[in-house]
Amino acid sequence: MTIEVKVKTNAREDSVEIDELGHYRVYVKASAENNRANLAVCRVIAKYFKVAPSIVEIWQGKVAHRKIIYIPD
Repeated sequence: MTIEVKVKTNAREDSVEIDELGHYRVYVKASAENNRANLAVCRVIAKYFKVAPSIVEIWQGKVAHRKIIYIPD
């Protein structure tokens, strides 16, 4: 499964929200330095979908706020 997410770094808490159109928004406490935010995004998405963080991959957008995330079925 692939999903498109918009990431907000330096948030108060780690969370995932879905708006009325079905778009995912991921909030992470980590800053965007040294790949910390990307690792946090994978961890938060894995927790949300109840999968291991090691299988969540960022396919596109490693340096952008909008990312394409791949989660194997």
